[in-house]
Amino acid sequence: MIEIKPNIYFVGVKNPEMRIFDVFFKTERGTTYNSYLIVGKEKVALIDTVKEPFKDEFIKNIEEIIPLEKINYIITLHHEPDHSGALKYILEKSNAKVVISKNAGLFLKQILHKDVNPMLVGDNDKINLGDLTIEFIQAPFLHWPDTMFAYVPERNILFTCDFLGAHFSDNSIYNDESIDFSYAFEHYYKIIMRPFKDYVLQAIKKIENKKIDMIAPSHGMILRKDPWKYVELYKTWSTPKPREFKRALIFYASPYGGTGRLANSIATGLVESGVHVELFDLAGTVIDDSLLDLIENSDALIVGSATLNGDAIKPVWDLLSSLTTINLRNKIGFAFGTFAWSGEAPKLIENRLKDLKLKVPETFIRAGIIPTEDDLRIAKEAGKKLAQYIIGSSSSAQA
Repeated sequence: MIEIKPNIYFVGVKNPEMRIFDVFFKTERGTTYNSYLIVGKEKVALIDTVKEPFKDEFIKNIEEIIPLEKINYIITLHHEPDHSGALKYILEKSNAKVVISKNAGLFLKQILHKDVNPMLVGDNDKINLGDLTIEFIQAPFLHWPDTMFAYVPERNILFTCDFLGAHFSDNSIYNDESIDFSYAFEHYYKIIMRPFKDYVLQAIKKIENKKIDMIAPSHGMILRKDPWKYVELYKTWSTPKPREFKRALIFYASPYGGTGRLANSIATGLVESGVHVELFDLAGTVIDDSLLDLIENSDALIVGSATLNGDAIKPVWDLLSSLTTINLRNKIGFAFGTFAWSGEAPKLIENRLKDLKLKVPETFIRAGIIPTEDDLRIAKEAGKKLAQYIIGSSSSAQA
């Protein structure tokens, strides 16, 4: 345990050996499960717990300060199992009251499988520990609907759960004593927080007038030096930047060249109608953060594939499965492809685009393995039709 402010302790655990978090998130330097114990003159509160496999080390950290039965409140800022996994074990040895946001009741029952009559709190609600006060700030969808922050005004410290966190573990728990972790901080934002930019800005507005000299997230480094620098980074990354043109991106998988020819014809129709177009052959395209940034900052996503054994080709699914980390609402979607004998790929792609919440105003097109001139004309006309939707869409234009 480490005292990070008078009577406020870090009691979390580190997992430096982890290399994959939640199946898909690469973590070059592991992660941490940060939990904080606030010891007031009259009452004690625990903020978040840890992932279940680390419960024994976690409990040991707490008991170095106080017995578990002395805990009066367990504040769960967010119910993902990496923050709530040890909750039931603390409850077994204490009579603590569980404190959750008003959106969290269902999640708590799913974790504990029983009703513990939690205390529900909203914006500006407070808990008095005697000499210390905990104020609550609702921060929904950062990155679950139940997320909230906790603020201790007597210590100028804000607890933010996943917000402003990072999957990163170092010898120290403080940002000013760590090696450079900026890459992990930015990658965490892009994977976890990027789909919720509007909510990021709403949360920042709620805290920007508070006196804060330390931010304690539930993953990664405690932001002791220049904490507002990290808030400003989130604000910059989340603020739309206007541009002067509409942009459509076309991705295609074309083993025999025919789908690529359709892609170029669609592009011609778009360009002739005033839409900026970029084409990507998925055979040589790396799906990384910069590409996802480009997709997020486009107005239309157009995806084509040849049909192979009744399905789209794997690089297409790799692309589409990567899009869950960005907000695609209000973007225009369209599917196309070629086939030899069946032709299911465009329909499957179209369905996936709809599932991702894109607007798909035109039905997919498809052609034989070697498109005819008539097929290419239809593809060009499809591009022109799509341009009308793109230019008239309400999709936010961002750089």
